[in-house]
Parts: sequence; C-alpha cells; structure tokens
Amino acid sequence: MKAIQYQSYGDYRENRLVDLPRPQLREGEVLVEMRTVGINPLDNTFRSGHYYMATSANLPRVGGQTGMGVVTASNGERFSVGDRVFVRGAGLGLVADGTWREFVVIPEASLSHVPEGLDDNRAAAYLAGAGYLTGYLALTEIARFKPGQTVLAPAIGSAVGMETVQVARRLGAAMAISTAGNSQKAELARAAGYEHVIDLSRESLKDGVLRITEGKGVDVVVDGVSGALTGQALASIAFGGTLVIAGYAGGREASVNVTDVIWKAATIRGFTFRLFPPQVIATANTALLDYLKEGALQPTIGRVFPMSQAAEAVRYLIEDRPFGRVLMDVQH
Repeated sequence: MKAIQYQSYGDYRENRLVDLPRPQLREGEVLVEMRTVGINPLDNTFRSGHYYMATSANLPRVGGQTGMGVVTASNGERFSVGDRVFVRGAGLGLVADGTWREFVVIPEASLSHVPEGLDDNRAAAYLAGAGYLTGYLALTEIARFKPGQTVLAPAIGSAVGMETVQVARRLGAAMAISTAGNSQKAELARAAGYEHVIDLSRESLKDGVLRITEGKGVDVVVDGVSGALTGQALASIAFGGTLVIAGYAGGREASVNVTDVIWKAATIRGFTFRLFPPQVIATANTALLDYLKEGALQPTIGRVFPMSQAAEAVRYLIEDRPFGRVLMDVQH
C-alpha cells in the first residue's frame, strides 16, 4: 500500500511516498481504507524533530493524526463493511503509524460514523486541525466559559482560530472575535460570515478588540498563534479574564507586560490534550458531533493535495497559512 513515511527528522522533503505491507486485523480492530486525511501543524513539528517525543527510537514513522475512510473489514461489533468513518486516536502519526496511508487498522474506539450528507473532504476537514476539540475544551474545561461572554481566537484562517469562533458562537458567546494578517484574508473571512475580524495590517490586536468591545476587552482568549500576538492578546483581556495558550504558530517566545496580569487579575493557562481524562474528551467529541449534525459547525477547506505531493502540502499549510484546512486525497 502507498504511505507517507519519514525515516529521519528534517525538513518537508522527509515526507516520502513509500510502499508498505497492508496491516493485518486483530480482535476488536477495524480495517479502514482511507479516503481523505488531514494535515496538522503538529505533524510538521514532530517530523522536524521539535517535539519531546521525537527520538530515534520513534523512526521510521507514517505521519497523519486524523482522516476519514471506509470500513473494508471488521473484527469488532460496532462497524460494518461500507461504513464511512472518522479516524483519530491517541498517538497516531506521532508514536504510532498514522493516517497518511491507504489502509489503517485501528481499534473500534478510535472510530465514529460520518454523518449523512457530509462529503469526504468536509469530513476530513472537521478533524484536520483539532481546532474544534481544542476550542471546546479550552472554553468549557479551562476557561469555564459562560453564555454571554466574549471570546477572542486569533488567526481566522487557522484551525484553532476559525473553529474556536464557531464553537464559541454555538456555546452562546456575545461576540466571537478573530484576526487576519492582511486585508484580503479579512475580507474573505467577513464574506464567509465572520463578522468580527481584526485586520492586523490596519490596526493592532489590542486596538481592534477595544474598538469592537467598546473598551471592555474580552473574557476569554484562546491563542493558537502566540509569539508577538501573546502580549497584545493579554492586553485585550477584560478584568478577571483568561488567556489559554493553545499553540505557537507565530513563535515560541513572547513578551508580556506583567501589569496586564496584575491589574486585570488575569489567568494564563497552557493547553494540552494530556490535561483531560479520556471520558472528558469522549464527551466533548460527542457534543461537537451533535453541533456538526445540526449545522452549527462549518468545516472549511483551504486546499486538497494528492498524497504524492505530501511535502508540498505540509509546506503550504505551515508557510502560506491558508484560509481553511489543508487535506490530502489518499486515492490520488
């Protein structure tokens, strides 16, 4: 079977198309023929060797943390041949071979049914950046969000930014604010229905938040960007607000004014999925799937690449920062 595997840590070119044996079924497992798979910034972080588990003992590795496919054989009870399924699981693409291959054998617990009417690409986009799950857990479990509060999630084109905004709306946010790095992306976002988007080429994040909130600031920030934006995000928080740091697409170092922490009585929390027991994550996924079925969540696709262009697909996600998820079509 075709797969994207890296045999050493390095740049995008280490994502190589290889031929591997098809995996064999064991008791309680399901064989899934993958159709469309997602690309996550963590896929790039891990392959480049910048993750704490990126050791020589973890090589070679097939990348990919999520995707959708069709069941072709099952030794379990919940899924039948022909079922369309979401595929995700702890450690996939990181410490276990992931979804970037034609066939995956996986425990039933790592699968869920794709709702009727959701095509392959949008199904893969729903999982691709883990933005929905990150946003939901950051808001409900860390920030203890309450309906009527205001939320800021920078970078409207990114998984955490765009999908946290959608989740915040569904949870009853009075306002859900994001940012765009240029006027073109800001206009694209507004045309897609995102009303409160700060164009960072025209004003600072802090100024934009204070303008939109009439000087009050926001109750919760879910920051998947960090770097230079973190200090601005902290400065835009209302008294008693919470800053959840969920990523570092904009850089790993930040400068903050500590008086913003003191005078605002701000809470700063780091986000990692390791914070949450499996049952909490399962409950969150169930809630999000309900939101998806009712139409409150709108998975957005930036571009779909053939699997043969995996290296370029990852580069495109990391460097071009598209509006929406980047996917790979495993069948081409």
